[in-house]
Amino acid sequence: MKIGIDSFGCGHGKSGIGSYLSSLSSQLKNSADCTFEIFGSEIDRYTYGAENGLSYSSVKLPNSHFYETLWHYGCSNIFARYHKYDAVLYAAGARYIPLFCTVPGVAVVYDVLSELYEDEILKNHTKRILLGLKNASKVIAASHFIRKDLIKLGVPEEKITVIYNGINHSEFYPRELLSPSLLDIKPFAIKRPYFIYPSQISSSSKKHVELIKAFSLFKEKTHLEHRLVLTGSEGKAIESVKKAILESKFHQDIFITGFFPHESFPLLYSASEGCIFPSINEGVGLPVLEALASGVPVACSTGGSLPEIAGDNAVYFDSDNIEQMADAIEKIAVESNLRKKLKEGGLEWTKRFSWDKTAEKTIDVLKGVCKK
Repeated sequence: MKIGIDSFGCGHGKSGIGSYLSSLSSQLKNSADCTFEIFGSEIDRYTYGAENGLSYSSVKLPNSHFYETLWHYGCSNIFARYHKYDAVLYAAGARYIPLFCTVPGVAVVYDVLSELYEDEILKNHTKRILLGLKNASKVIAASHFIRKDLIKLGVPEEKITVIYNGINHSEFYPRELLSPSLLDIKPFAIKRPYFIYPSQISSSSKKHVELIKAFSLFKEKTHLEHRLVLTGSEGKAIESVKKAILESKFHQDIFITGFFPHESFPLLYSASEGCIFPSINEGVGLPVLEALASGVPVACSTGGSLPEIAGDNAVYFDSDNIEQMADAIEKIAVESNLRKKLKEGGLEWTKRFSWDKTAEKTIDVLKGVCKK
């Protein structure tokens, strides 16, 4: 059995989906009955699976969403047949997928697609993606929240399998820190104590502005020295976030890093006082899992998949209720017994998540569509 893995739309390893494919491909190993081949842009030849010796097939296309979309609609099935794939895994299935799969196709969905309908520019593209998902052999949803969203949009329930992301426990674990006052991660030097919000500044649903207001209220009430570190690529919401920071009396305690290297996140989590995650439409919530596995207290939104992902191991709040969010921040800052409970519970909870389990379940789905 030969499996093709589509790496288009995975952000060259610098996005949540890119991190997913990097972690998944690191667990895939060729065997006598199953081989894997990744395909996509030439720039990603060594981004995914190279450490496992997985082969890579380059597709010569302009680095353009338009051309990559056209290729998936017109050429991807021909490409799959030419390379004799028995099935194809579309890792960014909510971004690129054929309208009809003549070679069995499994789409991975990370996104909450109903949110994309709110953007008129993406509306027609999203409808075509939905057609592709409805016609795919199987759809892997990264959470039950995404699964419910897909069913609401008309994707057949029997086609959807929920497979959670894993955690690399050799990277994310509690660490002893040498410096109690400063975290030195080139090119950043971040004064402690601080809270972290690791998320792209991409839309209002990420609730960065509300977090800045809640953090300011927390500072005004407690007079504590804590800082707020916002990590993630800057997107279309960046101007409103910068404006909110400038309007805060505590703007000197709010720090935007921009894109932060994934390999530096374990130390960034471990040195923090807590992870605050107010996003309301999060489909995956991987940063929350990473924080819990790092032994870091978490306060997060009641929206999206976050209650499903964190279980009873977080302090929850309504992201539109600034006072409630500020109160949650204060709790994980000052209540020592609560911090201890959240840390211990989070470490135990995250033991159930691993990339080898994710890879094993994904391979089972791929084998299943090959037998049909």
